[in-house]
Amino acid sequence: MTTTPSDPAGALPGRPPIVDLATWQAARDELLVREKAHTHEGDAIAAARRRLPMVEFDGTVEVVGPDGPVPFLDLFQGRDELVVYQHMWYDGAPHQGQCEGCTTTAWHLNDAVYLNARHVSFAVLTTGAWDEVASYVDFMGYTQPWYSVRDVDAPVGGEMGYLTCFLRDGDRVFLTYSTTGRGNERVNGSLGLLDMTPYGRDEAWEDKPEGWPEGGSPCWSWRSDADGNATWGPTSRPVPQWTRPGATPVETLGRHGHHH
Repeated sequence: MTTTPSDPAGALPGRPPIVDLATWQAARDELLVREKAHTHEGDAIAAARRRLPMVEFDGTVEVVGPDGPVPFLDLFQGRDELVVYQHMWYDGAPHQGQCEGCTTTAWHLNDAVYLNARHVSFAVLTTGAWDEVASYVDFMGYTQPWYSVRDVDAPVGGEMGYLTCFLRDGDRVFLTYSTTGRGNERVNGSLGLLDMTPYGRDEAWEDKPEGWPEGGSPCWSWRSDADGNATWGPTSRPVPQWTRPGATPVETLGRHGHHH
């Protein structure tokens, strides 16, 4: 099968070959076979995920939310299943100095109505002190419940940057699954849509034809200045924050106590 342009002179630099609709459909159908195999393998992995063993831990361990300390059991809101995102935190940093990767994950999880409809609750956990966290949640306009797990042991506290699932059986609580890194991508619908586009995510690691836009490092474009230019520095912040009230450029990110 050929995807050679019917009119090579009409080819555009840095863009896909130009073909007629029938040729495009044939190429698209060929890729669909691979896409379906990928979907079916994902289904098989999900089936294996459901069969993982689980770990019991003390569900009465306390986390801190808007009403003060509450037992972890309360996060289930009476449901049997709970998904949490464990959000990284930089102590003392201004709102724009918080993690851009965690911000993009939390932003895409700002509504749990479809989880709740399947009897699954959702919450964000972070190691930040509650007064800092409360201010940040208010600034970002987050509607899902947040809790501080400062000084709480794993699996509730500990290392952040994970999506983690829990199961409840009465007052007993179990850890069932956890993922991080690119495992977190499944909640980020924007990345999935970008993967459908010709230029992809605009990240340097992607396999692209010669002449395509180069792209930057992962996370780079998750921060921008007020004009939308991807950058890291005193004038930048995680992209969703530019839609927040009072979102203006600042002199320093304040992260880790030094300038970037």
